[in-house]
Amino acid sequence: MKIRIATYMIAFIGLTQSFIFTAPLAAQNNNVIDEVVWVVGDEPILKSEVESRLKDYLAEDVKIEGDPYCFIPEQLAIEKLYLDQAKLDSIVVTDQQVIEHVEYRINYVLSQIGSVEKMEEYFGKSMEQIKEDLRPSSRNSLIISNVQEELVKNVKVTPSEVRRFFSKLPADSIPFIPTQVETQILIIEPKVSVAEIENIKSKLREFADRVNKGETEFSTLATLYSEDGSSRRGGELGFKGKGEFVPEFADVAFNLTDPKRVSKIVQTEFGFHIIQLIEKRGEKVNCRHILLKPVPTDSEVGAALNRLDSISTAIKKNELTFERAVMYFSTDKATSNNSGNMANSNQGKYSTSRFKLDELPAEVGKSIISLKVGEISKPFLMIDKLSNKKVCAVVKLKNRTEGHIANTGEDFQELKGIVEMAKKDLILKNWVSEKQKSTYVRINEKWRNCDFKYKGWIKE
Repeated sequence: MKIRIATYMIAFIGLTQSFIFTAPLAAQNNNVIDEVVWVVGDEPILKSEVESRLKDYLAEDVKIEGDPYCFIPEQLAIEKLYLDQAKLDSIVVTDQQVIEHVEYRINYVLSQIGSVEKMEEYFGKSMEQIKEDLRPSSRNSLIISNVQEELVKNVKVTPSEVRRFFSKLPADSIPFIPTQVETQILIIEPKVSVAEIENIKSKLREFADRVNKGETEFSTLATLYSEDGSSRRGGELGFKGKGEFVPEFADVAFNLTDPKRVSKIVQTEFGFHIIQLIEKRGEKVNCRHILLKPVPTDSEVGAALNRLDSISTAIKKNELTFERAVMYFSTDKATSNNSGNMANSNQGKYSTSRFKLDELPAEVGKSIISLKVGEISKPFLMIDKLSNKKVCAVVKLKNRTEGHIANTGEDFQELKGIVEMAKKDLILKNWVSEKQKSTYVRINEKWRNCDFKYKGWIKE
């Protein structure tokens, strides 16, 4: 996760020691001397890189173990081992993956710092420059992740391994499993007036007309008006296959042929779109879009909440089961075909019906906190995670498992995940230790007095 704040003009002076470079650093003389603190293979680690990484870690709330001037150079050195392996294995990542990773990091830092202005002040540069500087480190991070996945791809865990692993744990080391719940949800999307929908369509027709006449760039309108996260990139979605879009969007996007023309208006579960082709490559297409979402009025939201209240009353009077109510009334594709059962995909490669309370959407968690098993909440308003629209819902608490010391009967999947992670971690640790043996490493004398995680860096 290295960020290069400037482009350095480097003159190499010997293999060991220092780089002389110039960098436009604020409030400093342009001619400054940096210092090589480590060399790994033929790759130097500069003191400025360590300082830059420390700033990144603080902004992104990354845990620093011990002295940062020991921990961070070692992390950079480990990354260089993985990147060297990536070259040997020809592992690469796409530009679109890098863009998405940068956006993820930007959004996380914004959630910590609070605003674009504060973030620009913290890093001392514009948001566009921050994104540009993050690209190399994001690319490296993704490449390293791919190398690690390749190294541990064959790891499997058997039930006997899980039982054996936990039978050897001291009592005070057995993990505590927090309270978990299983929930069903009935969601109704408030109806939006015909006038609001026509207003949205009218705006999109105006945008399309302006682009088709050459008056305005599509990307400019997307940046200004689109209600999708891609607005930051002028509406650009990157190269994607047909299956990566909802069908209504894909049918139009993959039939576009003229990059200078804008599509007809497309309605999906997310709202209303217009689309512009950028380029086709084989079975993939890169396009821009503008998304506008109709907004229900307070009275329309109130009507949906009242409807849910009536449905809840019918369920409580045993006139209707929760499952049938979901089948008849739910507007949510994800849960309507599953009796309203919510699925938790936060557990890695497998999905489970169990949620820790903090894994639930905030509004759902608040609504079930005081419910007994089998009870139904009052109707409430929430933001749908997928479509980012306002929806109304009621939830039923299907099951609750109170917090307890883990056991292989109730908590097998959680314990299996722990054992699998431990096996993968051991494989990666052993790989780093072996890679150290075949890699030239030199550490500046002033940076050696550390309790490194891996002991093979200093070769006497």
